[in-house]
Amino acid sequence: MAGKEIEIIKKMIESYPDFINMPVQELRDISEKNARWFPIPENASCTELREDGITGEWVRAKSADDDRIIMYLHGGGYVTGSPRSHRHLAWALSEAASADVFSLEYRLAPEHPFPAAVEDATRAYRSLITKHASNRIAIAGDSAGGGLTVATMVSLRDDGISLPAAGICISPWTDLTCSSESYISRGGKDPLIRQKEISRFATMYLDGKDPKNPLASPLYADLRKLPPLLIQVGSDEVLFDDAVGLDRRAKEAEVKSTIEIWSEMVHVWHIFYPMLKEGRDAIRRIGEFILKTIP
Repeated sequence: MAGKEIEIIKKMIESYPDFINMPVQELRDISEKNARWFPIPENASCTELREDGITGEWVRAKSADDDRIIMYLHGGGYVTGSPRSHRHLAWALSEAASADVFSLEYRLAPEHPFPAAVEDATRAYRSLITKHASNRIAIAGDSAGGGLTVATMVSLRDDGISLPAAGICISPWTDLTCSSESYISRGGKDPLIRQKEISRFATMYLDGKDPKNPLASPLYADLRKLPPLLIQVGSDEVLFDDAVGLDRRAKEAEVKSTIEIWSEMVHVWHIFYPMLKEGRDAIRRIGEFILKTIP
């Protein structure tokens, strides 16, 4: 049973403003400002990369092994978020998995709608495998980045590119129809995701395209021959069905998929790991999974 920490976090999230009519730039500014709550340790390495049309940053814990790589894809509904907003999570994953983390700054909607994020992620991965063996790389992401993790691997597979050793999906957003039953059944439990707000993001990202396009909504993709997946989702998440459906579809495609359902947790509870034991424990589990997959 979860402790008091998650209840405190839920109340904090409930105090957030209503985002439904907020201008996009204001949403992005809030995301960047919130990141200042959780700085990374002074002995961590953070290096910006701008090269060959690829933008992002390398984040490295002191104990990291530069022969084990995580390409990280941040959340934010394809509209907000950045490597800066998720830097503390990238650092925690670097420490837990003893890996160098490349956090990609992919283009955001509405300025750059689908499939811009998929194009940027596949381009970044192709660049990584010119310097690192594909079996030494994992792709990970949260929320929209969790869906993008799967979409990226599907796109790479279809193009005949060597796939990474594993995919890690944290509270993944995999169905941009935003119509699953858990929007209703868990709508009062997860204060971080509201159906109207996330549907607005889906509309901006899709820009009129089919929400069931498999590279936008990988719940509808052919997942055959993808590498092992670790999917983590909170039991109270509005996107619960997105994660469970992804796991089911992966297993139907004979992909080795492990789903972990964390009791009473909300959307991407990992973000709050400095103040939440379950966040630290979930990150530790990801580290164990990566170290087992990429020894």
